[in-house]
Amino acid sequence: MNQSVSINQLATGVPGLDAILGGGLPEFSFNLIVGPPGVGKTTLAHQLMFALATPERRALYFTVLGEPPLKMLRYQQQFTFFDVAKVNDTLRFVNLADEVASGRFDQVLARMVKEVEAFSPGLVFVDSFRSLLGESKTDALEQISPQAFIQHLGVHLSSWQATTFLIGEDPSQTEIHPVFTVADGLLDLRQSTYRNSMVRKIQVVKLRGQATSPGIHTFRIGGGGIEIFPAAAVPGGASPAPAAAAGPMARLAMGVPGLDAMLGGGLPSGYSLLVAGPSGSGKTVLATAFLAEGVRLGEPGVIVAFEQAPAQSWPRTIDGFVRAGQIGLINTRLLDLSIDEIVQRLIELIHRMRATRVVIDSLSGFELAVAPTFREDFRESLFRMVSVLSALGVTVLMTSELEDRYTDLRFSPYGSAFLTDAIIVQRYVELQGRLKRVMAVVKVRGSAHSDELRFYEITGEGILLGAPVTGYEGLLSGRPKPAQEPQR
Repeated sequence: MNQSVSINQLATGVPGLDAILGGGLPEFSFNLIVGPPGVGKTTLAHQLMFALATPERRALYFTVLGEPPLKMLRYQQQFTFFDVAKVNDTLRFVNLADEVASGRFDQVLARMVKEVEAFSPGLVFVDSFRSLLGESKTDALEQISPQAFIQHLGVHLSSWQATTFLIGEDPSQTEIHPVFTVADGLLDLRQSTYRNSMVRKIQVVKLRGQATSPGIHTFRIGGGGIEIFPAAAVPGGASPAPAAAAGPMARLAMGVPGLDAMLGGGLPSGYSLLVAGPSGSGKTVLATAFLAEGVRLGEPGVIVAFEQAPAQSWPRTIDGFVRAGQIGLINTRLLDLSIDEIVQRLIELIHRMRATRVVIDSLSGFELAVAPTFREDFRESLFRMVSVLSALGVTVLMTSELEDRYTDLRFSPYGSAFLTDAIIVQRYVELQGRLKRVMAVVKVRGSAHSDELRFYEITGEGILLGAPVTGYEGLLSGRPKPAQEPQR
């Protein structure tokens, strides 16, 4: 009977990398890290080395550049993963510049084999094989060719009882093709620049014996090194909608007197709500009430703010909740975000705070914060984000900025209204020479909601709903028929 061989997985220490690798890095595997200059290949290699190296699993790092390893290490010391105590003991750097300058591949290979046999490392890095090929010469007949050298090196790396890494340039180069036949894993790093934004991405092209996360994932290089944001996966399988669940539907209070009744008893738990309206219509005020009511009821919340910090545009009560740790805050105005980065940070904060309410303010600011390379897929990314949050069971309120044209009725410029379970629309109307605000509940899936159109005011206490609008059947369509504001 055949028995499967268990392959030990190494935790890489790189945030997000284990997730896209399928659990970790296979021990004793031979891996390639490729990409253009400046994308972060050496940073990733050093981050892996410092995380994985131990006195029992030492690391040997071969450099083939003319500059000494000390110069390279001076820059790597800026990262928090750098541990000077490991250098020269657990970690050893070997400069192959002299062997490479001789132009003899056989001498380079002999030096590497000698160092490995003497140090007995559990980790071996070669940075970079493209530089090595560019410097070496093949004039003498007794030398092995560049392709043969790479193939021999790949065989040696695979045969050593060590987890090995070959760092190099773009994998499309024909001279490095032989090494791909013996490599167990291939990490492809890339980057794109548009105006003032730069987006870095990583793809696990190949990893033998493991189910990796498909697709391309974004990453960022910060003070802690590389952090990867795995693409948010849409949960599979059909799950019953809250309306179809057994028993009465749990509902959340909105914090606006009268609005719960318009929604049919409150917003169903786990739903996504879109609040759409023009500037100044009170979208953020409504979101504020939603979060404040959650705090009052012991239901923690999270704000994702893309325009202004709560201290600038939100009431002081919300800012106080944030400072007190009762509401979590993700506030960013960067211009090179990916939705996957936001979703991952949001999920981490939801779990840490055990949040049940989430506010995204606003989708308009979200789109501006997303890097231009992702904007063409913004609608698809929104779908993935809403699906992931729904699978967590949180209730989501999203605001959407709309231009009030008075002659048409739209809910979102992204065509995302179908993604949400409920919609509240806010509008302006002209009444007796003044602008008045009106509000309506457009839909609440699986729930009987009010079809009334109601005036409302924004006061120091929040939103104050008025009675239903009468005598203005053309209010939403913009037909100029006079309206009468009822007495409250």
